[in-house]
Amino acid sequence: MAMTVLQIGDHIPDTLGVDQDGKMVSANEYKGKKLVLYFYPKDNTPGCTAEACSLKDNFDDLRKAGYEIVGVSADDEKSHQKFIEKYQLPFRLIADTSKHLCEMFGVWGEKMMAGRKYMGIFRTTFIINEDGIIERIISPKEIKTKEHGAQILGIN
Repeated sequence: MAMTVLQIGDHIPDTLGVDQDGKMVSANEYKGKKLVLYFYPKDNTPGCTAEACSLKDNFDDLRKAGYEIVGVSADDEKSHQKFIEKYQLPFRLIADTSKHLCEMFGVWGEKMMAGRKYMGIFRTTFIINEDGIIERIISPKEIKTKEHGAQILGIN
């Protein structure tokens, strides 16, 4: 697995990327709030859909707990728009087509499925505090896609 470049205790960069509507996403927009920045492999795949829907289902509780949610994958804006529309996702998705943000957070690397090696995103969630500092990293092995919202809230 790739080494995480940004670690617990590090400040996240101000420029995070472009969302599904082509709008720049800045860390400054989330100052004073806790941010759940979750990286996932691909729109409309079973695990990623389960994870996004878990976050959607827990959205009100996450907001009450002071969290904002932003998802990141290497899919383009159009793919993100369709994904949001299909599942009524109430949060922004960053289209990291250059993989710049993924590399900065250390979640882009070589994966293997059915004996085939390929480059992809390691499903990872970063919990960032009100000052833009990484407080917690939930690793690919820890993430339970169907219960991820509750997992962040510490319910399970």
